[in-house]
Amino acid sequence: MRAVYYEKFTALPTIETVSDPTPSPTGVVVKVEATGLCRSDWHGWMGHDPDIKLPHVPGHELAGTIHAVGRDVKTLKLGDRVTVPFVSGCGHCPQCAAGQQQICDNQVQPGFTCWGSFAEYVALEFADLNVVKLPDAMSFDTAAALGCRFVTSFSAVIDKGRCQPGEWVAVHGCGGVGLSAIMIASAIGAQVIAVDLTDEKLALAKALGATATVNASGGVKVANAIRDLTGGGAHLSIDALGHSVTAMNSVRSLRKRGRHVQVGLMLAEHARAPLPMDRIIAFELEIKGSHGMQAHRYPEMLRMIAQGILQPEKLVAKTIPLDAAPAALAAMDRFEGTGITIIRP
Repeated sequence: MRAVYYEKFTALPTIETVSDPTPSPTGVVVKVEATGLCRSDWHGWMGHDPDIKLPHVPGHELAGTIHAVGRDVKTLKLGDRVTVPFVSGCGHCPQCAAGQQQICDNQVQPGFTCWGSFAEYVALEFADLNVVKLPDAMSFDTAAALGCRFVTSFSAVIDKGRCQPGEWVAVHGCGGVGLSAIMIASAIGAQVIAVDLTDEKLALAKALGATATVNASGGVKVANAIRDLTGGGAHLSIDALGHSVTAMNSVRSLRKRGRHVQVGLMLAEHARAPLPMDRIIAFELEIKGSHGMQAHRYPEMLRMIAQGILQPEKLVAKTIPLDAAPAALAAMDRFEGTGITIIRP
């Protein structure tokens, strides 16, 4: 098969012909029809993820059809249209027993712990527990856009953030994660403030449901602006970027007893970001992380999509062929463009 391939971190990947994957007894092989280009892939390519062993094929936001089935798989068959959470749980550890497969002790992550979906085929493990069948009406591009960004935001807003209608929600960063969070929070009736450095991204945030926007460029004091707009601070604030500055702004923008959810990855120099612990204590703030979403939580999200309450297809900005993926991956540090880029192998 053809795949995006690299043997050294930060060296521009190439398109190579590599061996086709085969399914494990409990796994499947999926023919990739669409896969999302995510900043997590860029972090992996930069060498920020210790799970990646070289040489490597990246990619974790995927949709396609079942191409091969392991002998012990019971719920899937050839030709099924599927997607998968970016974390596949083992089904045997204490976390999986508690229904929290997204933090499985023995998790498998295509594109990180094993080769991923920037390829014509990808192998998925523990398929019966993790692989999600897609509605016939959903396009593969839309399903790939759910990827890690939309589902992680869904879990962050609904499950971890406990967002309620009428609450003020601040979203810091209007990339794929942030725009997803804005759409989801707005859809359930929250008042959303979008924060970014560019007017282009803030305009898209408004189109997707943001009530107000804050351009954080030019020395703007973001937390103060949000407290002014909300009359005291956000009930829920989400750092959708993953940066020391946005994490601090998110926490400082909360009202008393507010909730901060960290969705953007905090890696490299941001892994030990300082937070205002004095304020966290005095305001009784909650600080939570959001690391994906379990397969068994997909049905509620898919129901909302089928009803038109959520429209993740609006997040897809462009599609590119596999040959264009190496350059697009390397350019992700420039934060150019809006929305989600889909690769079609």
